[in-house]
Amino acid sequence: MTKSKSMLHNLMRPFRFGSSRDSQGEDDLEQIAANEKKFFRFETLVEATNNFHPTNKLGQGGFGPVFKGKLKDGRVIAVKKLSQYSKQGKKEFMTEAKLLARVQHRNVVNLLGYCVHGSEKLLVYEYVTNESLDKLLFKASRRGELDWKMRYGIICGVARGLQYLHVDSHNVIIHRDIKAGNVLLDDKWVPKIADFGMARLFPEDQTHVNTRVSGTNGYMAPEYVMHGHLSAKADVFSFGVLVLELISGQRNSLSSGLFPDAENLLDWAYKLYKKGRSMEIMDPTLASSADPDQVTMCIQIGLLCTQGDPHLRPTMPHVVLTLSRRPGTLEEPTRPGMPGSRYRRTRRTSVSSSNAGTSGASDSYASTTNTTGTITAAATATANEIASGSSSVSQGYVTRRKTITATENEIASGSSSVSQGYDTRGKRPMEG
Repeated sequence: MTKSKSMLHNLMRPFRFGSSRDSQGEDDLEQIAANEKKFFRFETLVEATNNFHPTNKLGQGGFGPVFKGKLKDGRVIAVKKLSQYSKQGKKEFMTEAKLLARVQHRNVVNLLGYCVHGSEKLLVYEYVTNESLDKLLFKASRRGELDWKMRYGIICGVARGLQYLHVDSHNVIIHRDIKAGNVLLDDKWVPKIADFGMARLFPEDQTHVNTRVSGTNGYMAPEYVMHGHLSAKADVFSFGVLVLELISGQRNSLSSGLFPDAENLLDWAYKLYKKGRSMEIMDPTLASSADPDQVTMCIQIGLLCTQGDPHLRPTMPHVVLTLSRRPGTLEEPTRPGMPGSRYRRTRRTSVSSSNAGTSGASDSYASTTNTTGTITAAATATANEIASGSSSVSQGYVTRRKTITATENEIASGSSSVSQGYDTRGKRPMEG
């Protein structure tokens, strides 16, 4: 026990806590880890992964490789192995270990334990059977596997996971990189939020913190991108983007002809909503399974979560409560926020989600895909100094980071490798 506690102390030493509750120190964390038996012997992981055999490799990122393994008790695990040559990976390893040490929720990937063996540092997770959400949602050949009931379940599950992180966990945790690629699906299609390498503990006595900007373009809140102001409402914004992606089956991408007369998915969805044609946002593959009232309610939730003024976005507990009720009265959203835009406080009216905006018409651990790029920039940088673009990232447990630069107008959204066209009415994008 003494040796194990010493190992964890060395593992956690680089952390600095940001609130009075956090500052109780590493001793509490050591005791928790010891009590919960979160230590794994290196030999155990060597045996489970067949000595980290290449055939068990699930993915590779800036952090290091991830391997699939099986313990003697039958549990299937995913093992993150820190690259000894990655300074950024070490920081993310420590962040993930610290933040997930006491996190346990059905909709958050479960950290089973740690291993420190000489220069080797490893994190051990539950293995999540199905692929990450983006591997299904953004592939025309597989999108049909996600009917409305499943997509609504994913929306509700991610919302509950974020509520836990923001409100109910031991520490207030802001994920900072909520996106389809960081939502894993288990064998029952239960969503699990993954990849906490960029997450932050949040001081309880502050409304926001100023920090370096890290996240994925197309998902980041404008006040965070432009000024480095980080609060739980940044995750709310990312969640809103994810909701609209789940409904439409489309990435929040640059216009370039992808969305008719709109800058990106958010702008397109809002314009259709204001014209009373919300149901045209919906992925056509959902036509036979969708509940129109639920779809319309979720479109409003997505738009409310992506408001430019963070004060106008709902909290995640409010979102969870709204989703648990029958569609009813929701506030009227204003135009979604985008980096570079200025927001001003507006007075809202309430509308019925069952009527507003309707038209009257009733890749996982292993693979690497071309998707939206990850941004890292100084919080003091101007919009012209911050970037958007595409990056080859391994999804789920592995994320590869890339520093990129672009213009203010490009920051709003990511890129897509899918060639796009339109249906005969020219109302929604379709894959060619």
